[in-house]
Amino acid sequence: MVMDTNSLRHIFSRVDADKSGSISANELQTSLSNGLGTPFNIRTVQLMVAMFDRDMNGTINFNEFCSLFKYVQDWQTCFRRYDRDNSGSIDLNEFSNALISFGYHLSPQFVNLMMRRFDRNRRGFIAFDDFIYACVCLQTLTGEFGRYDCRGIGHTVFSFEQFLTSAFAVII
Repeated sequence: MVMDTNSLRHIFSRVDADKSGSISANELQTSLSNGLGTPFNIRTVQLMVAMFDRDMNGTINFNEFCSLFKYVQDWQTCFRRYDRDNSGSIDLNEFSNALISFGYHLSPQFVNLMMRRFDRNRRGFIAFDDFIYACVCLQTLTGEFGRYDCRGIGHTVFSFEQFLTSAFAVII
């Protein structure tokens, strides 16, 4: 659903609790719902703020918010497509199907590892916010790996510092 500028301004002003004209990660977290009644994962929120904070001030202004809002809507559409049972969460099979459709050919053991890693509440499924976090981490690491996999064969050699630089792109 495409929202007009006035509607987005109204949403932005509601989220901007301190009326500073920009939105912090904490303000954004309180306004987001993962669909399961638990707070949106702060790591997901921080990752999204970092992705859309073009002026690098640690907050999201209105224009940045508009881009972030569309990004979240796009992820919602994606999430709903793979939540086949409409449970509001993604189970292991649904997660595996999503990753395959994204072009990842990962072993069942690795998909299971990812599922356990991103199932922060240890319930056997991942909520919307953790799905975003898992997919963005995987995309980021894939991009970083691709910088070193010049032949595109899925194997490469890189130094420990290169590995850490790639990992830090996701965890920091």
